[in-house]
Amino acid sequence: MPPNSQTSPHPLPASAPRPHSSHWGTFSAASLPGGGLDVIPDPGDPEPSPLLRNIPAALGPRGRVLAPYVRRGWLENGPGPDPRRGVDTYVRVSWDEAVSLLVREFGRVRADHGNRAIFGGSYGWGSAGRFHHAQSQIHRFLNCFGGYTRSVNTYSLGASRTLLRHVVGDDAPISAPTTWPVLAEHTGLFLCFGGMPAKNFQVNAGGISRHRTAQRLAEARARGARFVLVGPVRDDLAAELDAEWLATVPGTDTALMLALSHVLIEEGRYDADFCRRHCVGFDTFARHVLGRDGTVPKTPRWAEGICGIPAARIARLARELTRHRTMISLSWSLQRARRGEQPLWAGIALACLLGQIGLPGGGFGHGYGATAGIGAGTLPYRLPTLDQGVNPVPDFIPCARIADLLLRPGETFDYDGGRYTYPDIRLVHWAGGNPFHHHQDLARLRRAFGRPDTVVVHEPHWTATARHADVVLPATTTLERNDIGGANQDAALIAMHRVAGPVGEARDDYRALSDLADGLGIGHDFSRGRTEREWLEHLYEGWRAGLGPAYAPEEDFGTFWRAGRIPLRGLREHHTLYAGFRADPEARPLATPSGRIELFSATIASYGYDDCPGHPAWLPPDADPHPDPDADSAPDPAPAPGPGPEAGSPYPFWLVANNPATRLHSQLDHGELSASSKVAGREPARLHPGDAAALGVRDGDVVRIRSAVGSCLAGVVVSDAVRPGVVQLATGAWWDPSAPEVATCVHGNPNAVTQDIGTSRLAQGCTGQLTRVALERHDGPLPPVRAHE
Repeated sequence: MPPNSQTSPHPLPASAPRPHSSHWGTFSAASLPGGGLDVIPDPGDPEPSPLLRNIPAALGPRGRVLAPYVRRGWLENGPGPDPRRGVDTYVRVSWDEAVSLLVREFGRVRADHGNRAIFGGSYGWGSAGRFHHAQSQIHRFLNCFGGYTRSVNTYSLGASRTLLRHVVGDDAPISAPTTWPVLAEHTGLFLCFGGMPAKNFQVNAGGISRHRTAQRLAEARARGARFVLVGPVRDDLAAELDAEWLATVPGTDTALMLALSHVLIEEGRYDADFCRRHCVGFDTFARHVLGRDGTVPKTPRWAEGICGIPAARIARLARELTRHRTMISLSWSLQRARRGEQPLWAGIALACLLGQIGLPGGGFGHGYGATAGIGAGTLPYRLPTLDQGVNPVPDFIPCARIADLLLRPGETFDYDGGRYTYPDIRLVHWAGGNPFHHHQDLARLRRAFGRPDTVVVHEPHWTATARHADVVLPATTTLERNDIGGANQDAALIAMHRVAGPVGEARDDYRALSDLADGLGIGHDFSRGRTEREWLEHLYEGWRAGLGPAYAPEEDFGTFWRAGRIPLRGLREHHTLYAGFRADPEARPLATPSGRIELFSATIASYGYDDCPGHPAWLPPDADPHPDPDADSAPDPAPAPGPGPEAGSPYPFWLVANNPATRLHSQLDHGELSASSKVAGREPARLHPGDAAALGVRDGDVVRIRSAVGSCLAGVVVSDAVRPGVVQLATGAWWDPSAPEVATCVHGNPNAVTQDIGTSRLAQGCTGQLTRVALERHDGPLPPVRAHE
């Protein structure tokens, strides 16, 4: 395993705080004598994120990759598949030796197998900076090298973006929804499927200088708006909003939405004119809802037996929706499950029946509460961006299919109406992101990472991904480099001054890739001969020159850098989604085949997918919990949803694996705030008091959570904020398989038990949100957590 060194970081001399930014907010930081770090939240931020407490851990020596390392088996035996990835030891090498080894290997793979045999892995959350954006850096490098097999979509929104293109033409419900000031002023009823978790208000891709989401919700409540939360976890809406909680069985939102639609159609309470002028497929959808297509009528009584909400309450709620300016809020979590396309589509259909789409405060939104930027407004221009170049290789995968790609070369997969073939990947190059956080069924992912000839990872820390690499290049954190911070939903551009010198021999991705590019003969194509500072000035001045007088900052780069931040003009804080389309659907059509909202999509129907028909539908869970497709035997079948734990089932509980409150994804899991949330050193798992009593567990105990594909240990927190039959375990605890005789993960990573299967053949999105599991008290010796060593 990686060495456990005590080498200290190399801070810059103690000085005045330097401006910086992160995905969870702007701040200033100063290196302290002896190596500490003082983090000062932006004084203008009305609600700075507590996640800033994790930042000092980034510079500590714990878990840092201090030099280039090469896995012993790869160094001694050469490239090739090797199941020892993840358990082998490492040899420290110099940067020159690491680069020389990689130059030889990149050249070999391209010559012998072509560029399609290279997979460029990355994810966008590594840094809030515009230049040191790992995904842009590695994609630019690989494009200069001749291209690579890429991934499309994201784990967050894999089903949504694909479906939205068919139903409304683009991703405007995500990128440009009705903004918070409009909702605060006009919305009378928020019907929140999946809630708007306050913990998610803290983060935004690229940063946020002003956290205002909680304030806007409070303004709506003070004006008299009412909130109804639909979901299995009560604190997915803040207690101050006095929301009514409809504690549904996980994964049954579509059934409830169809029952609400049934009441509106059956009782003639829907907006027939809107459905006629602005939609296509209403008649097909209505026949399905009413059961006139040979299926069961989607009545409230029918839905009660599925989602656990009384039929009378469903009927009353449907009528209430028509008496208010109603916002149907659909969380991103809804579509991170099997058949995840359906609740999003059914929610849009419900909003169409109400006929308020395009009216201030009405209609639907997708992702309110998912990040601080959703609903904050948008800038009418792009921010400085590093050009990634053009990838000549056509091969791709949906991002959540990485294990399939590595394990099944030459096999075909369906995606959005096409059939594609997995290339034979020989070299994986990963910079930014941690697939051993995002991906499902981590034991299977470990086997997948054993198949390529070579795995190269840039990492600041010895994450599970780094521990499965052949060559590990030590990367700087955002605090150890200069950059430009900004997001399209924020009115500030931040000069991110370097706060500390590199820890150990760490280098930023740009320098590491420049050295590799030089060795491969593509150095000038990649770097253009510019230093980091020259690139920052080039990006800033090129961006400023292209904006025009209405939006261009007056400050040149030097002035901006000295100031630390500048305001950005033009943030559109008052915007109503589809207002123009509502006013004139002929002049302002959507980018769908019909120009309308497609309640029935002839395109999707033509694909013939049994797991995603041409209109919203309730598709019950599969007969089994989707065991590891590479396993030798199948597990016992899992039951369909019911109102509580399924008696006699091998997997009687629903696991809800949502985002953590104490970190962003898995970042800085060893930081102060994240560490303070652990129970018995493990990630906390919340159980209803009745379930805890039946299992004989109390606060502070440790349970073993198991599914058809694996198991994990977690610390118990008893709470009536989760419905009976549900265990809630946040994502992001670093995967620790160091005691496989006890559990697949002893630290509490839920992806040790989640299933690696796509949402449907349409989108192939991530399904990690919901899993059927069993729980039992762990009474044996507790293995130590070694994830951060």
